[in-house]
Amino acid sequence: MSTTAPAPAPMPPPAPALHGLRVLDLATLFAGPLAATMLGDFGADVVKVEHPRIPDPSRGHGPAKNGVGLWWKQLGRNKRAITLDLSTPGGRDTLLRLAATADVIVENFRPGTLERWGLGWPELSAANDQLVLARVTGFGQYGPYARRPGFGTLAEAMSGFAAITGEPDGPPTLPPFGLADSIAALATAYAVMTALHARATTGRGQVVDMAIIEPILTVLGPQPLWYDQLGYVQPRTGNRSRNNAPRNTYRTADGKWLAVSTSAQSVAERVMRLVGRPELVTEPWFAEGATRARHADVLDAAVGDWIARHTRDEAMAAFEKAEAAIAPVYDVRDVMTDPQYQALDTVTEVDDPELGPLRMQNVLFRLSETPGAIRWTGRPHGADTDAVLTELGLTAAEIAALRSGGAL
Repeated sequence: MSTTAPAPAPMPPPAPALHGLRVLDLATLFAGPLAATMLGDFGADVVKVEHPRIPDPSRGHGPAKNGVGLWWKQLGRNKRAITLDLSTPGGRDTLLRLAATADVIVENFRPGTLERWGLGWPELSAANDQLVLARVTGFGQYGPYARRPGFGTLAEAMSGFAAITGEPDGPPTLPPFGLADSIAALATAYAVMTALHARATTGRGQVVDMAIIEPILTVLGPQPLWYDQLGYVQPRTGNRSRNNAPRNTYRTADGKWLAVSTSAQSVAERVMRLVGRPELVTEPWFAEGATRARHADVLDAAVGDWIARHTRDEAMAAFEKAEAAIAPVYDVRDVMTDPQYQALDTVTEVDDPELGPLRMQNVLFRLSETPGAIRWTGRPHGADTDAVLTELGLTAAEIAALRSGGAL
């Protein structure tokens, strides 16, 4: 009699990429907390530390539903929420105990604040010499502006971003969202992972000094190099580029807007043939992007007139058939229904205990073996205080004493 071997048990799914990493998020609005969110999205145990009587301002920032702040649901996702007044002796001592169990602390207090509470780098590293302390401030930890209050808006102004944004005859333009903060958050998450990788070699943690004015300057391109070598100062050009043309937004017959880019010479030639102006391709100035840009009025008129005679769908179909680069100018309503975003699950549905199913941006990227996930949305203020401190070894009586003393 033959026997059949039992089927092997299915392999458990791999742990998330950052499983086992503990992050203490002491920061507010917005670069530091967003960096911690990014780490939590890939499995880090993020403990959000808030003042017991002054919740994180993002809980009340922007629109709310049924009294519940929506921004917090995204910014606070994958974090356990505890309260701790770091300025009290009990809060300081508890934070040091937490630091001894942590891999990373993210903070954005004004320089000198942690030191005033007895929680500077000497005290934190003494509690845990493998700790990475990410300090996210407007202007960095030293220099003449270090102690100034700093926000992303100031970085958008000081970096040169606002100076090159807007129409040539209009004022400098600030973005209507936290651009500099978001770029700094990405840079902070990268810096933290760099420091953790170095720790694997050195065995020691270190301080990350992240100034919000710096990452946005990096993504603006080689402007300092241009100025250093050529004295060139980039002007405001609206939607146009000094490096290629046509490059603009154009209105369709049905009142929609389309964006066209011709960074590649071959694409620029296809666009001109598509819009019925093949003779422009033979002009001597058409051969290079920079010289095309100096004839942007002619090229914009050719493309704009053609698009104005077609609906958005007609123009999109014609450009795609011609293998020319085009995209619709979306608002959030379009983003929510776009088939490419749907295929990527870029905006995903998450269940929230307070509000029910809600949709928000998914994790930043896809990993084939250890993917990230939104495990839960932003938790209520202090919801996990007792659980986290109990894990730390505090007794119920000790927690009660901290609470009665105002530390929790």
